[in-house]
Amino acid sequence: MKVFRVITLIGALVLMPALAFGAKININKAGVQTLQELDGVGPSKAQAIVTYRERNGRFQALTDLTKVRGIGEQTLDANRDQIAVQ
Repeated sequence: MKVFRVITLIGALVLMPALAFGAKININKAGVQTLQELDGVGPSKAQAIVTYRERNGRFQALTDLTKVRGIGEQTLDANRDQIAVQ
């Protein structure tokens, strides 16, 4: 578990400068920590996004995010300018 935490921390530290300059969060690559930076997304919703992606493959469009349990139009609209699907 310590290795996972270290990797997660390193990933978050690498992405933080990019987020500070307005870079979008790629929902096909972001981990739980990074996804929690989205408005209205806490640990359980972030994990649900990652789990959905692992089970169903990459998100093809931003609107696919609403297929994740707990993510609705309101959450999508609040984050539309902050997320990317690449």
